[in-house]
Amino acid sequence: MSMDRIDNLDRKILSIIMRNARIPSKDVAVECGVSRAAIHQRIQRLIEMKVITGSGYTVNPKSLGYSTCTYIGVTLERGAMYREVVPELEKIPEVVECNFTTGPYSMLLKLYARDNEHLMELLNGSIQNIPGVVGTETLISLDNSIHRTIPMQFH
Repeated sequence: MSMDRIDNLDRKILSIIMRNARIPSKDVAVECGVSRAAIHQRIQRLIEMKVITGSGYTVNPKSLGYSTCTYIGVTLERGAMYREVVPELEKIPEVVECNFTTGPYSMLLKLYARDNEHLMELLNGSIQNIPGVVGTETLISLDNSIHRTIPMQFH
C-alpha cells in the first residue's frame, strides 16, 4: 500500500470516522464539503486499499465476564514453528491478539480470562500443551490507561 494514494480528503474522512464509526455518511459529507456519494466511494476505496481494516462494534470484555486481561510472552522451540502454532492458538477464543515478535519472546499474545483460575486453565490446559511451545511468561494487565488509534496527520 502506498501512502501517496491517500490525500487530505481521505485523511479528513478517516479522522472523522475514527472518532465515530457510526456517523452517517451525510454528516461526514457535510463536514468535508463533498457529496455523500463521494464519501461512500472514498470509504470503499480505503477498504479495498486495506487502509480501513475492520468494522463493527468494540465490546468491553468485562461486561461479558472476562475481567482478566493478560499478555503472554511465548517462547517457541524454533521461531519457524510460528506457522504451526498460530492455527492452534486460533482455536482458543480467549486469545484476541497474537504477534510474532523480536526480543525475549517468539510471540506475544493478548487474552481475556474470566478470572485467575480460568487463566491458569488456558495456560496449563491449552497454550503450554501446543507442540513447539517451550515456555510462557504471564503479565496481567491491571488497567488499560490509554486506548486509541494512530493520529491522523495532514500534509
